[in-house]
Amino acid sequence: MNTQTIEKENHILWQPGDKDIEQSHLKAFAKSVNQPLFPYERLHRWSITNIGDFWSGVWDYAGIIGDKGETIYVPADSMADAVFFPDARLNFAENLLKGNKEQVAAHQADEAGVTGQITFQELRKQVAKAQHGLKQLGVQKGDRVAGITTNNMEGLVALLAATSLGAVWTSCSPDFGAKGIIDRIGQVQPKILIANLKYYYKQKPFDISEKVQETVGQIDSINQVITIAGELPEAITWQSLLENDAETPAFERIDFHDPLYILYTSGTTGLPKAIVHSVGGTLLQHVKEHQLHCDVHEEDVLFWYTNTAWMMYPWIVTGLASNASILLYDGSPVLPDKPTHLWDIAEEIDLTHFGTSPKYLDSLMKADVVLKDHYVLASLKSILSCGAPLVAEQYDWVYETIKEDLYLASISGGTEIIGCFVMGSPVHPVIRGEISCKALGMAMEVFDERNAPVYGQKGDLVCTQPFPSMPLTFYGANGDERYRNNYFAQRPGIWTHGDFAEQTIDQSFIIYGRADTVLNPGGVRIGTAEIYSVVEQIEEVKDSIVFGLPCDNDEEIVLCVVTDYLTKDLAKYIRQQIRGKASPRHVPRRIYQVNDIPYTINGKKVEGAAKTEAAGKEVKNKASISNPECLKELTDIKEKECY
Repeated sequence: MNTQTIEKENHILWQPGDKDIEQSHLKAFAKSVNQPLFPYERLHRWSITNIGDFWSGVWDYAGIIGDKGETIYVPADSMADAVFFPDARLNFAENLLKGNKEQVAAHQADEAGVTGQITFQELRKQVAKAQHGLKQLGVQKGDRVAGITTNNMEGLVALLAATSLGAVWTSCSPDFGAKGIIDRIGQVQPKILIANLKYYYKQKPFDISEKVQETVGQIDSINQVITIAGELPEAITWQSLLENDAETPAFERIDFHDPLYILYTSGTTGLPKAIVHSVGGTLLQHVKEHQLHCDVHEEDVLFWYTNTAWMMYPWIVTGLASNASILLYDGSPVLPDKPTHLWDIAEEIDLTHFGTSPKYLDSLMKADVVLKDHYVLASLKSILSCGAPLVAEQYDWVYETIKEDLYLASISGGTEIIGCFVMGSPVHPVIRGEISCKALGMAMEVFDERNAPVYGQKGDLVCTQPFPSMPLTFYGANGDERYRNNYFAQRPGIWTHGDFAEQTIDQSFIIYGRADTVLNPGGVRIGTAEIYSVVEQIEEVKDSIVFGLPCDNDEEIVLCVVTDYLTKDLAKYIRQQIRGKASPRHVPRRIYQVNDIPYTINGKKVEGAAKTEAAGKEVKNKASISNPECLKELTDIKEKECY
């Protein structure tokens, strides 16, 4: 990259050089649709005003294989009823397997390091064999194929084989408990279950055979079980599924709005919502994000640390549609003797785009890791982060300790849209603590309580125009009604996402947390991220969680910290830091010491469950929490010692 690093006093940590802009997908796309690239805000307004022209342009620019049809966009009175590409026919797997036959399609790695790779030609052959095997088992268009799979090559082949037939893929990670798995895939009545019986995490072996048998025993719709890395009675093995002479997959082209994936919300307040996503909407949203915003080029190597239950797993898989290679990693991101294990892999395979979370970056920060002292990372172009807000100090740390010549992007969206609302771009400067721009095609605003757009003020993140990756429905009874009630009931005709955010005067964004966990002391709304951004910079604090509890017709802020020893002096220092760096209103009334913080299996803090437990109420779905035992520390917390 030809770039220029700017002094932090300007809050700009990096900006693209002329060469970066000229060679970017975004520049080429703007030219392809006969629009100027700058100012970006104008291009964005064009994308949400000329909705059909924009998404048609994305189809053409990305080289989507299929029949686009004559009609691109049919508006409706309700945002949820708008229709995209009503006449289009395409196949998802066909578009992901179009890469150069000799190019590496996927690298595979685990806690031992890089374990293999597969070319596009070899991947197509593997998919052909798995496709043939699934057809023999009766899998057809619309059938649900469920995976309890690790992020490995077999899981990728299974996903592509199922979708090549027009079937619907849904998956859970093997580290879910049996109840968590049944609560998810049991809702959607899968015909086939593909299960990875053995895996390693933090260098320890795990066998989930009993968990899989319990799952099969409770889901009547499962006709056949296919096992990876192990055997079960009456199941067939992955090897036997692939024992056939198929060489080339056949691709069944289906409607743009036919279902492709079923993803699940965290489900910490009830049964997880089973969200149905379309073939065309998913593909177009992802290629737009990969190419126009993340600037993923042919033969780049794209990675996100994720398990197969999180939306970032299908997001990374679609990287193949941009003719890029992807890295599949199964295991812990941090090993006891090697916190920088992922960077060894990145260096070895010439990784170009490294996707992660603020929690992972924070773990490296607190371990005083300085990557540039040990790694060249010559191929690395970008670091992408999501799952929680990336705080300003983490922006600084990336440029100080990893690489100066780097595009850093915090992105924000959701499982509900299988994509992003706001993110970075290769033509925007990186401003510390801020998300660079509205994603093209996404009509984003921050609304106040009057439902008016505001700048420089906190409010609700909303989307005011339709986009193709809106869910088809929620699977199950009254699915359409439940879907609309979740996102359109608060503001009819406008998608209210549930994030508490701020839009700056420059149209960049700051996310302060989920709206349903916003603190409200004295009637002033405070995002939890505002407190975390201070507390997590305190060396003595290893982790923390914050929530509000009722108190005398008001709400008081409760902060729980993981630390070696909480003293009055440390509590005083924490409050001083919050008061000085946030505001007096952000200062917690009570600070408690705990041993652990509850997280979802996808690595997100579960503030709602913490608050529910602390308020003496029942947490309804502990199966979604990776460490539910830690909630016991929060039971009747007001009766316990605090500072």
